[in-house]
Amino acid sequence: MDNSYLIRLLKEISDIMAENRDHLIEMDSIVGDGDLGLTMGDGFKAAYEKAADGSVTDAGKLLYQAGKAMASAVPSTMGTLMASGLMQAGKVLKGTETLENADVAKIFEAYEAGVANRGKAKVGEKTFIDGIHPAVESLNAAAALGAPLEEMAAGAVKAAEDGFKSTTTMLAVHGRAATRGEASRSLEDPGAYVAVLIMKAFEKSTK
Repeated sequence: MDNSYLIRLLKEISDIMAENRDHLIEMDSIVGDGDLGLTMGDGFKAAYEKAADGSVTDAGKLLYQAGKAMASAVPSTMGTLMASGLMQAGKVLKGTETLENADVAKIFEAYEAGVANRGKAKVGEKTFIDGIHPAVESLNAAAALGAPLEEMAAGAVKAAEDGFKSTTTMLAVHGRAATRGEASRSLEDPGAYVAVLIMKAFEKSTK
């Protein structure tokens, strides 16, 4: 695979965020300030548009530039976190022009690391990390077994969905939801749902 695959992946993420804008706004209005749908829609659209001309052959450079574009377009907390993921993936893939399945797993592993480092969040704290981390574990395990990309993606979607569902057992540690204390425990985390959407977009990009 070359960078045309990454452009397709970014397009699918941009599209799924646009399609789920209202749902994300609704979810976020319960635990946050209600702007998540706009942030994700505008941010990933900017990332895709930066990459779309296909002029960059270095996968790392493409992802890093996409992340910078997203950071400029949506300089909110969640926008910055998602952009940090793209930029970290860009750093890890610097110099790569041909992508193997293991490299795709590496993109999402680096994405998680970039978000976690910037947001100082850990698994179990009711955030995006609780959706993306199980997906990354699934991807790495499948890649190690030599699974086809489509199979890797399907497993990652299931893992992300399970992680998202588990956020209804967690106490919020970050953001406005944390001010609710024990009352935050039963709420679904919209950030973890963003991870589900990213994985669903990834699955679509493999078909």
